[in-house]
Amino acid sequence: MSSSPDELLRIEGIRKTFPGVVALDSVDFDLRRGEVHVLLGENGAGKSTLIKMLSGAYRPDAGKIVVDGEKVRIHGAQDAARLGIATIYQEFNLVPDLTVAENIFLGRQPRRLGMIDRKRMEADAAVLLERVGVSVSPRARVRELGIARLQMVEIAKALSLDARVLIMDEPTAVLTSGEVEKLFRIVRTLREDGVGVVFITHHLEEIAALGDRVTVIRDGRSVGQVPASTPEDELVRMMVGRSIELQYPRERPDSNQESDTPPALLTVDGLTRNGVFHDVTFEVRAGEVVGIAGLVGAGRTEVVRAVFGADPYDRGSVAVAGSPLPRHDVNAAMTAGIGLVPEDRKGQGLLLDASVEENLGLVTLRAATRGGLVDLKGQRTAAAKIAEQLGVRMAGLGQHVRTLSGGNQQKVVIGKWLLADTKVLILDEPTRGIDVGAKVEIYQLVNALTAAGHAVLMISSDLPEVLGMSDRVLVMAQGRIAGELSADEATQDSVMALAVSTPTTASLTDSVTPVTPATAVEDPRGH
Repeated sequence: MSSSPDELLRIEGIRKTFPGVVALDSVDFDLRRGEVHVLLGENGAGKSTLIKMLSGAYRPDAGKIVVDGEKVRIHGAQDAARLGIATIYQEFNLVPDLTVAENIFLGRQPRRLGMIDRKRMEADAAVLLERVGVSVSPRARVRELGIARLQMVEIAKALSLDARVLIMDEPTAVLTSGEVEKLFRIVRTLREDGVGVVFITHHLEEIAALGDRVTVIRDGRSVGQVPASTPEDELVRMMVGRSIELQYPRERPDSNQESDTPPALLTVDGLTRNGVFHDVTFEVRAGEVVGIAGLVGAGRTEVVRAVFGADPYDRGSVAVAGSPLPRHDVNAAMTAGIGLVPEDRKGQGLLLDASVEENLGLVTLRAATRGGLVDLKGQRTAAAKIAEQLGVRMAGLGQHVRTLSGGNQQKVVIGKWLLADTKVLILDEPTRGIDVGAKVEIYQLVNALTAAGHAVLMISSDLPEVLGMSDRVLVMAQGRIAGELSADEATQDSVMALAVSTPTTASLTDSVTPVTPATAVEDPRGH
């Protein structure tokens, strides 16, 4: 690999292995001053391993890392900081009970007469916060901040290290579109200042908007380096080794054919939680996917958590296959055949320090227990079968779930409900933070479930995903069902018109009749 005069960083022939797994094999990568170089690949391709070597968490088994033309060894975070390399991970590395200024300068606080110079520390933090364009007091406690501001504090912390190489791992995964654009403006400013940015994302549309070059990693190998203007279809082919002509492979029955209406597996009637959601009524029938769309804060997650029994509600009812469910009773919901894949898979869907086998057997553990003894052999056999069926990439059933890629973690969460033969599977943001190849595999699982007569209720902030996979779309606005659209009626414009609509009654605690699609298509924004 020939070097450029503007080269900040170069990686040549990097190899890294773990017991039973080759994580990286002969990977090449380089970064220039004032560029955004996108690192692209499926979950498990080796991206995280690569950036952990640059941050000092891992050491390569072979190959070399060159900074400013000189071969270097990075044995820890201090070595990385000394070389001007800073990393912002998906899981923020901040201390909640410390102030913003204390987090920015943690371990490097300025001192005066042997004491921490708090006034200078807060003044320096204010300069850095202004540089990244965030309005927050240096004295604010980190736990008081939202996700977007935490992201900016992490960037300010990196700049306090005089970072010339900034590595950003999925920085937009939990940001709104407005917050993403603000982040992009900051990254562009850093690029103008000569900072080199390694940008990892699963959102292909972000690449052309922000990137300069793209390096694609597949199965631990670098398979090519292309301009950021490369068409998305080509990037997908490089990532997964095949073309994905049909990203949303939903097979819907022919609406012209006469058939019996399938039974309702889930019936929700007048569900209300005062101040949160109101008079929510819908049903999900056997063999169909019902999508729930809406803006952030519309009440989508709160409704499905109440349906599952995780949260209480004040009025209304939930029934599975015609049998009513008691309120706020997760065990009753599970026994009736409801499963929930939560939006926070790490915090709510998995035991991260338990094995793949243990996580897959969580839901069926009670049924596999006789006389206080668990049928471990039966559980292991079932776990192995479902892991193979789902294509979970792992060293073995004993591997800790924490060490799996995001896409494989999501397969484990879904797999435990498949083992329980769930009638109604609720998917809350099922593909957030996973790559396009893993997304298609999850869509295929959804198709297999509905083909077998099960029902799926899916929440997603990815509107094309909702449109592509749903047989019907429910749109929520301000805690209410604003309308329902068939697959033929549902478009981005019609969904957004409902999502920004105003309830017909002034009080959110009163009952309201759902707005019909015919009366709610007009978009107040003029679209």
